Amino acid sequence: MNDVLHHSPEEIAEQLRLLAEQLRMADRKDLLLRAIGAPLLEELRIEAAKARLSRLLITKDYRFFLVDYGNREVELQPVHKAVYLLFLAHPEGIEFKRLADFRDELTDCYMKTARLMDKEKIIESIDHLVNPLDNAINEKCSRIKRAFSALMDDYAASYYIISGHTQKHIAGSSRIWYERLKVITLPRELIITPNFLDKK
Repeated sequence: MNDVLHHSPEEIAEQLRLLAEQLRMADRKDLLLRAIGAPLLEELRIEAAKARLSRLLITKDYRFFLVDYGNREVELQPVHKAVYLLFLAHPEGIEFKRLADFRDELTDCYMKTARLMDKEKIIESIDHLVNPLDNAINEKCSRIKRAFSALMDDYAASYYIISGHTQKHIAGSSRIWYERLKVITLPRELIITPNFLDKK
């Protein structure tokens, strides 16, 4: 261990590369995975993806552009943009069944993206979105997924879409429950947003 402390990060990285290659040649990727650990592997996956991902610019008039993909615009209706902005503002994730808790925030997003739309129609649409018995939120997320998937491969798109993430909770020794969160996993440093999102 003390020997490692006297090496530069570059030298340590080279040692890791050689050791990883030895395990790969021995067909022991299982040991390599165990050594790295799943949380670090996910961090490495995100780091590797950054080179392939574009910055997402959201303009003051709420148009979405993929800056590093030739400034291609992601074509979405105001309601889809409102849903997307809500999830961008909550990197911790939101359960669909608890969307009603975010009703005011979602309404605020929709009012911004649909300034010319009748307020009653906006409220009616919000009612559908936050109703856990309505399929509206799933339909909107599917449309968002199609919009991004039309502009990039599925691997890259997986970072931009609203996708599922199940989080396990344990209370004491007997009670276990799961949060079925929906999140946008795009690293937030790749998102260029209006000021109101930066304050969330």
